[in-house]
Amino acid sequence: MPEFSTDTTSFITELDAAVAAHMDWSRKILRCAVLHTHPGEDVLAPLAHELCKFGRWFIKNRAQFELIDAPNTQRLESIHQSMHSAIRVICSDIIDKNPGSAIVLETFEQTQSELIQLLADYKTHYLANSARQDPLTGLPLRYGIESEFRQMQQLCARADLSLYVMMIDIDHFKKINDTYGHLIGDAALSHMANTLKHCKRDSDPLYRFGGEEFLLLLADKSSDGIAIASQRLIDAVRGSPVPLPDGEEIKLTVTLGVSKVDGEEDLAEVIERADKALYRGKHGGRDCYVIAEDQSFL
Repeated sequence: MPEFSTDTTSFITELDAAVAAHMDWSRKILRCAVLHTHPGEDVLAPLAHELCKFGRWFIKNRAQFELIDAPNTQRLESIHQSMHSAIRVICSDIIDKNPGSAIVLETFEQTQSELIQLLADYKTHYLANSARQDPLTGLPLRYGIESEFRQMQQLCARADLSLYVMMIDIDHFKKINDTYGHLIGDAALSHMANTLKHCKRDSDPLYRFGGEEFLLLLADKSSDGIAIASQRLIDAVRGSPVPLPDGEEIKLTVTLGVSKVDGEEDLAEVIERADKALYRGKHGGRDCYVIAEDQSFL
């Protein structure tokens, strides 16, 4: 089973509760229809879609929906409002003892069905994306690299930029685990991820590649820019030790293997060169970067 972060588990629990609240709200409609009881302001008010439990929860968490699927978030909002508009008419007719409208009833049935389906689809999508995210560092895992790599290849071709793959390896990480234990090792990985996030450009995708390795995609006009970025990253790691509970610190360094992408070549080929560059850097003393400019590096 995939391991989900606490935030993901909490959000899915809240989503399930919000759906359950909506189903409870639907039962009020049935009681209104059968017993002619007043269904409440979260049914009859003009802004009832913002007053019901599901509506309040959706408004609070709309940003989460937008992150996963913005178009469907807008559709969900519209469908929810349309459903409330239809049921308001239906319940008002019941209370006023007016004949109901088959068209309005069909609108309610269709929007209610689509709302439930959209929420089920969203939950599936959310969990699928969460399974591709590292719960420890919050970074995407390696499974999505290929698609983003292709997109960046196309972007660089249009913008006349060069694309580089950077492999980042924490030096002597096993020693940290052996000396301080795996909990501190996990804290060091999380700290490293935050350091990398803050010193890279927002447009450069960063992944946890596995173990103590990270992968960064960079676009630049020349290897000079990549060299500057590489040294900046090394300096940032040197200047950001891991704080320990007892007030001590663990100083970290990294070795970088960087490979330039040659035209339309596959990601696997580029990673192989970056790995060889990383290997050369490790054997050259660590705490450094090595750039492989072309396929002759192999």
